[in-house]
Amino acid sequence: MSDLMHKAEIQRLVVGAYRAVGSPGGAGSVAYTGAQLAGLPAGAVEWSLGVGNPVAWADLRAGDVVLDLGCGGGIDTLLAAGSVGPSGRAIGLDLVLEMCARGRRHAVEAGVANACFVGAEMEAIPLPDDSVDAVVSNGVVNLSARKMRVLFEAFRVLRPGGRLCLTDLTIEEERLPVEVLTHPAAWSG
Repeated sequence: MSDLMHKAEIQRLVVGAYRAVGSPGGAGSVAYTGAQLAGLPAGAVEWSLGVGNPVAWADLRAGDVVLDLGCGGGIDTLLAAGSVGPSGRAIGLDLVLEMCARGRRHAVEAGVANACFVGAEMEAIPLPDDSVDAVVSNGVVNLSARKMRVLFEAFRVLRPGGRLCLTDLTIEEERLPVEVLTHPAAWSG
């Protein structure tokens, strides 16, 4: 039997860790401009758990359909919805259903009608092929045990000429020790 953790165990740890987050305090909001944050509900800013600002780099256009992988409380989904305007749509996807519920609440508070939130795995995106113009993700792909599958799915749903914009944590080491790879905190924050 392998010393590495099984995908299901990693997923269970990640979901448990994000369900247990009490009040994160908006640590992930430091990458956004004051103008971006000013138009958002306080809860969306407080629940920002990301590591960057992928929407700023995604070259979003009016009418685009945007998918936000691991949307959390919805900060990037709401920013994307504003960038694509009423003729576009932003779809937030998160494995943690409580995060999707937060995103929905924040969209209602912000009066954003062109955003929706879907509970699903980013390794099995429930959208048709070639259905979105841009995929963004903020500090989430690192949480997957199947990163290549996440990228495959992102490219599957992207239309030809679509954009993929990820901000995430990386390491420079080629291989981590088994003790790190099997430690729950390494996979769940």
